[in-house]
Amino acid sequence: MKAMILAAGFGTRLRPLTLQVPKPMVPILNRPILEHTIHLLRSHGINEITINLHHLPEVITDHFGDGSDFGVKLNWSHEPEILGTAGGIKKAQPFLEGETFLVINSDVVVDIDLSKIISDHKARGSALTLVVREGDSPEQCDPIEVNENDRIVHMVGASSMNIPDDTTRVLFTGIQVMEPEIFDRIPANKFYGTTTDVFPGMLKDELPLFAAWHTGYWKDIGTVQSYLDVHQDLLNGRGGLPQENHTPSGGHITPPVLIGKNCTIADTANIGPYVVLGDNCTVGDHVVVEHSICWNGATLGRDSQVKNSVLGNKVTLAEKTRAHNQTLAQ
Repeated sequence: MKAMILAAGFGTRLRPLTLQVPKPMVPILNRPILEHTIHLLRSHGINEITINLHHLPEVITDHFGDGSDFGVKLNWSHEPEILGTAGGIKKAQPFLEGETFLVINSDVVVDIDLSKIISDHKARGSALTLVVREGDSPEQCDPIEVNENDRIVHMVGASSMNIPDDTTRVLFTGIQVMEPEIFDRIPANKFYGTTTDVFPGMLKDELPLFAAWHTGYWKDIGTVQSYLDVHQDLLNGRGGLPQENHTPSGGHITPPVLIGKNCTIADTANIGPYVVLGDNCTVGDHVVVEHSICWNGATLGRDSQVKNSVLGNKVTLAEKTRAHNQTLAQ
């Protein structure tokens, strides 16, 4: 089976970090989030993957190459003009057509049994399966409603026949299983959406569209706050992602903390709780770092404080700097 990872977006809400690196390369536990997604797919036997690119594509391709170092075969789908979700899927048709395929967003951290999702999709004879979950509030949910049999009955103004009263509005996770017939519904070389332009037509045509419920860990990194929240969850052991900790000598460490390779930490520095330091970071005397993420090569000058903040690659703080609730990038 093949999969597509959607990675062409700008990551606007994570700026200025995403002016430096594309959103799929934003580190989660010191590894690009895209690397975690590829590992998830590979763990379920999905080894042929296409990834669409638009913003800073060379940063992604230089890191992953042909995928062989990560145990997969990667195909790159370049979009000189961004095409939207459906438009991007259409452009990848030569790679994906001919069999059931999976599509996943590149900005989600999720602990999920994809094999079961795919198996259930095929057993139901579904034309489309959307992985969904309960939202924390009605406002958080998407305009997607399912009935008691998990069949999708309403979406973005389109409804199937005979909608029951007891439907449930759900949150779409950005994970979906599709059949190749969907390509017939998407025009080529045009900006086109799935939930806005493709799925409503499938619903009106009474095709079998189903929801697959996910009750395990899931969170996107759409904002700086959600990025910090994800790390707090992961450092607490949620999400099931691997951690590679390199604890150096020096400093007072208050767990949970993740420290990258070749970091230098002064004996009088205080690190933690809920801190991630990337590789090659330097932390000076009497520095305090709490609830923050510092990317590779960050330098924190003497007596500086970093709290509830994210520092991008090679950011340098002068002595006595106070970085509270800030997002800083070169």
